[in-house]
Amino acid sequence: MLRSFLARISPLLLALAAAGCGTMQSPVGAANSDFSITASSLSVSTNGQIAFRAVLPSGASAPVQWSIASANNAAALGQGHIDATGLYTAPGSLSADNVPVRVEARLTSNPVSIASITLLVHPGFVQPLLPQNLALTPGATAEVTAQIAEVDAGQVTWSLAASPAGTPSSAATLGTLSGSSCQRSTDRYTNCTVAYSAPNTSPTGNVYVIAAVNGSRVTAPLRVIVNDRGIVSNPVTNQQTQTTPAAMGTSGGNDGDYDTYEDKQGNSYIADCCGGTLGALVEDEQKNQYILSNNHVLAESDQAHVGDTIDQPGLIDGACTPLSRSGSMLHPVGILKYWAPLDSAQTNVDAALALATPGAVDATGAILQLGPPTQDQALGAAPPVAGQGEPVTAQNLDMSVVKSGRTTGLTCSSIDAVSLTVKVDYYKDCAETQPYTTKVFTNQIGIGGAHFTDSGDSGALVLDASNAEPIGLYFAGGTDGDGHGLSLANPIGDVLHELGAQAGSRMSIVGTSTPHAIACMRYDPAFLAQASHPDASAEAQLAAAGGSLHGEGMLGVTAGSSLDNPGSPAVVVYVDRADRAVPQTVNGLRTQVIVTDTAALARGTAPAMPALQPGLHLTSAALANATSVEQSVAPQLMKDPAIFGVGVTQSLDNPAEAALLVLVDMGRTPQSMPAMLGGLRVRYLRLHRFHTTRSLESAAGQSNACSLKGLQPAPGLLHRPD
Repeated sequence: MLRSFLARISPLLLALAAAGCGTMQSPVGAANSDFSITASSLSVSTNGQIAFRAVLPSGASAPVQWSIASANNAAALGQGHIDATGLYTAPGSLSADNVPVRVEARLTSNPVSIASITLLVHPGFVQPLLPQNLALTPGATAEVTAQIAEVDAGQVTWSLAASPAGTPSSAATLGTLSGSSCQRSTDRYTNCTVAYSAPNTSPTGNVYVIAAVNGSRVTAPLRVIVNDRGIVSNPVTNQQTQTTPAAMGTSGGNDGDYDTYEDKQGNSYIADCCGGTLGALVEDEQKNQYILSNNHVLAESDQAHVGDTIDQPGLIDGACTPLSRSGSMLHPVGILKYWAPLDSAQTNVDAALALATPGAVDATGAILQLGPPTQDQALGAAPPVAGQGEPVTAQNLDMSVVKSGRTTGLTCSSIDAVSLTVKVDYYKDCAETQPYTTKVFTNQIGIGGAHFTDSGDSGALVLDASNAEPIGLYFAGGTDGDGHGLSLANPIGDVLHELGAQAGSRMSIVGTSTPHAIACMRYDPAFLAQASHPDASAEAQLAAAGGSLHGEGMLGVTAGSSLDNPGSPAVVVYVDRADRAVPQTVNGLRTQVIVTDTAALARGTAPAMPALQPGLHLTSAALANATSVEQSVAPQLMKDPAIFGVGVTQSLDNPAEAALLVLVDMGRTPQSMPAMLGGLRVRYLRLHRFHTTRSLESAAGQSNACSLKGLQPAPGLLHRPD
């Protein structure tokens, strides 16, 4: 699910959340004879924070009163605020490229004793570029939009690069940018657009469209894949209003899925709203058709009511204007009927059904962009395979998977973990300020990559790309902000079974009886693991470790770093075959296994890291054993507040072995991080906790799609009651 923020500008702007974090520099300060103040930085982006400190000449903290003495931002947008501890929070939007703000401290014992510091607030990007990913054929053109936290001001500088952090290039092999323009208004963020035209021949790698404001780059550049396969794919297709009958894979949600804000006069306004993806069409034994999505998309995380109207597109793509309000751009496609309660220990899915309005949705079950490619034409809709879906087993663990969702459109990836036990936090409101429940799911599917999904894709059907068989329902994801990520899917068999139990009838996916391949692009690299580099602690123990690693097929050892636990030392063992038995640890150090031959070692051309392949490659016996270990150790591991997931994966240090995957909260340190458990290697993945509403990147300073278009007061309108 994705949330969108709304606010009003004099008199209709409310306070809003926008992207941005303060840039930490060496502390700077000002002083008088009585005390001095310092700031952690002199610049900050919208909604970022800067810490101030007041100190007496003795070095003790000075008791002061903090205030904002002056600022040049438009009065209606605010100047930010500073609390009693000296923590300054910048305003959510600006009226200029740079806004100076003077923060002042008065000594409590002597109010005429004042010190002040002037800092500079600059606008941040409100969200990733739209679209977030794009597939084009050579010579094709698409519009790209950047939304910045400036009102009636601001300008974006556009450039192309061959890598996300690469140097801007004007090389014709990357394509061209033209027609840059910005739309400004007194009641909404500045939206700047540019037309990207792909080169006439496919480049050797991806193309990245980069946006910058005042020299600060957007943290998530648009990745464009220019291809000769005839694939034209753009997530904008999934966000648009569908002419009835609507295909699935589109933006949608509950017509009442919004939060209200009450101003000082007691007037209530819609402050933000949520939405997600209408994932697939299902039917019961009486052939009644239902729209399938997540509980938190259709049933507002258990806060909704049977009979609630389900809209297309979702409120997030309709300016947060529900059907009951004039000017609404939405249309009803169904009514909420059944959901698996999230607060019940008896449920293990995040799923709900809306009874489809006759004629409002495509009765064939077609999903946007699942159709075959047609040269230079956008991918059309096509149905999945009908029935109960395809279970994930040892025989198909290496499959490519695909989904078509509201935010990132059509994307491909691979299964990175199975038998996952995970904790997911749910809230009563879109802004995630009112905790509802933390649910533990078991036996979930984990899909690798930071670009396979994002918030707003919640409810999308996940399919086997080779045959269009459904395998799961996407409901949450997380990332580390550095290219690693994991998307969660409920197994489709569990989804249909639990919803069928709620309805009292067997449920089946609506679709075709003819399997078909789905053409899509992988926007994540297959692997982000880096080659092993010598580690000092590994070097120190290498002699002792090497002495115990002489045996048949073992060609040599060296010092390196683990891929299963980045930052930890490892002993690299060179072997002649992948099936050689290598101890998982030696003298307490992890081992890393690289297949090579004596000639390559002698020439210095041996591989620098193990050979990795997308997907999981485990035998039935290995999968069964690892699953048994996961079930035995997960309950104890999950008691650690720093750990929010445990599953079965494949070792990166030795791809011939199964491993436990342990998900670690990036902001915490586990009580222990053993290299082995239950005879299995342990692979650690640090991520921000899973989100169902906020963007995957939100914990790293990103926020979601935001429109500032003002709404009229809605007295007494308070939604999502307790």
